[in-house]
Amino acid sequence: MTVPSVRRRDGEQTRQRLLRSALELFTVGGFRATTTPEIAQRAGVAEGTIYRHFTGKDHLLNEVYRTAQRWALAILVEIDAEKAPGAPERLQRLGRRLFEAAERDPAALRMLFHPTADKHLDDKSREAAREVREQIEKIVAMGKSDGVVRTGPADLWAAVWLSIVEFSATRISNREWTPDHPHAALALEAAWDAVSGCRVSGAAALPERA
Repeated sequence: MTVPSVRRRDGEQTRQRLLRSALELFTVGGFRATTTPEIAQRAGVAEGTIYRHFTGKDHLLNEVYRTAQRWALAILVEIDAEKAPGAPERLQRLGRRLFEAAERDPAALRMLFHPTADKHLDDKSREAAREVREQIEKIVAMGKSDGVVRTGPADLWAAVWLSIVEFSATRISNREWTPDHPHAALALEAAWDAVSGCRVSGAAALPERA
């Protein structure tokens, strides 16, 4: 291995440590309360090292935010590829995977739901969040086409469903619940009930809890 390649590898490792440190600090103490010296200390580097990789805190926030959105989008793409039979099953799978992720990586889950109205987010970050929302809206629109989601705009019902899932995922990320906690299962049922246009059975019905 040549010296330049070692330097590139070490540089990328440092960059990833800085991103991880920023993610954890932003989602615990908040963006405004977090300082660049704290990020550097947590990453085990000098503060000046941050500016070799990023322009500042805003840049770090947008990088970790877009990473969280891309991760959620990848889950949605996987669910689409699985060709689950209908919107109820797809939303159920999405909710469960978000719950599992909340337990596995609480900081990433919290960043996923970071407010898009934050003035520090740039256009690329807001676009990344929009792509995730649109994919969820497509699942809801599928349910409307199948007659199992109530009438009204798909973006409204997607937001309603997601707000309940966010509430529950946050409880899991805070270690108040686990993904298999009875309340988590009830939350998924409530999220579906909130958007369901009718009581359904068979393949279109919400999968029963194990």
